[in-house]
Amino acid sequence: MSTSAATLSAVSQDYLKVIWGAQEWSDVPVTTKLLASRLGVGPSTVSETVKRLADAGLVSHRPYGAVELTASGRAHAVAMVRRHRLLETYLVEKLGYGWDEVHDEAEVLEHAVSDRFVERVADLLGHPDRDPHGDPIPAADGTVHLPDAHVMWRVATGEYRVARISDADPELLRYLEGVGLVLDAHVTLVERRAVTGVVSVQVAGRADSVELGEVAASAIWLSARD
Repeated sequence: MSTSAATLSAVSQDYLKVIWGAQEWSDVPVTTKLLASRLGVGPSTVSETVKRLADAGLVSHRPYGAVELTASGRAHAVAMVRRHRLLETYLVEKLGYGWDEVHDEAEVLEHAVSDRFVERVADLLGHPDRDPHGDPIPAADGTVHLPDAHVMWRVATGEYRVARISDADPELLRYLEGVGLVLDAHVTLVERRAVTGVVSVQVAGRADSVELGEVAASAIWLSARD
């Protein structure tokens, strides 16, 4: 990838990555309010930073409208996403971290390592196409292949394969691993009880079914079984 992630400040890198990531699995518009929530900063700080990014030609933003990446902004964002997800994968596969531990570590490392280091990591790992949570790792040329997957809470009953699990909640990741709901697990969505906000899931190799609330079921993406 010709775009170097090292040419921007860490704050700019974080904003671009969050803007891109917010729409990777969703079509909800990215607002300054959403950015403030995800980045843990005040609305005025977000507004000032978005203005600087717009002045630099990295985003477009109309007052009270959505924040959108320009072509240049997207290139920088994807470069950062590639760094982050390769580092997460390295931490799990080579350093023995749990999948619930790597997000914060990668957040620090992604700003400290060089482009050369990132590509050495990619070589060492054999150029993986997804991270420990199932999120696609962008290729070196910036292409991204999103798997055909849908949120568990919204799919019909039937047989599926776990394709992706959100890494937003480490405690949830630990729970899901404990009941066998990990990447590529074969599951059967047995029943949805909308009134009580619960789905019943049978995990292959597990005798009893697992009951998940809407929040947990909305953190899991399912694909058709191969």
